[in-house]
Amino acid sequence: MAVQPNWAEQVTAIATAIGAVGLVSAIGATFFGARQVREAQRSRQAQVAADLLRRWDEEGLVEARRLVGQFQTKEALRDAFQGFIATNAPEAYVLYRELDYFEQLAALEQVGAVHFDLIELLLGDRLIERFEMWKPSIDAMGPDVYPLFRRLVAKMQVRRPRPSSVRNLT
Repeated sequence: MAVQPNWAEQVTAIATAIGAVGLVSAIGATFFGARQVREAQRSRQAQVAADLLRRWDEEGLVEARRLVGQFQTKEALRDAFQGFIATNAPEAYVLYRELDYFEQLAALEQVGAVHFDLIELLLGDRLIERFEMWKPSIDAMGPDVYPLFRRLVAKMQVRRPRPSSVRNLT
């Protein structure tokens, strides 16, 4: 003769089944939530990358690069930039745009808003080359000027080793 479960056993069985369904649902929701977070991070990274590319091609930075391109050497750039700063010339503020862009980019990387791999893909050696060109000007302004730009370039140099004659720039 089969024994019928009493009401307490029935309630326990039902509660266990409901708990199991709830646990499976919670695990599913956790995986779904983690996936949503990853998608949001990718979307944010793509938005930041698009903004950085857009800014690089905006008239202000194009004007700064055009002005920089007028100098034959990095020492000529340094001397002119120091003169512009000393006389509070508008050209100084144009030139600051590029330095500020790289400092802001480095700040975004430092706080995790931009992944370093993205910067490496977008700029790579160009970042190092721009820093090499600007280094005499930055050094002339003082040892604590544009520290995040310096750090970002040092990090890039580790990933992209250059000839020893230009490796130690910070």
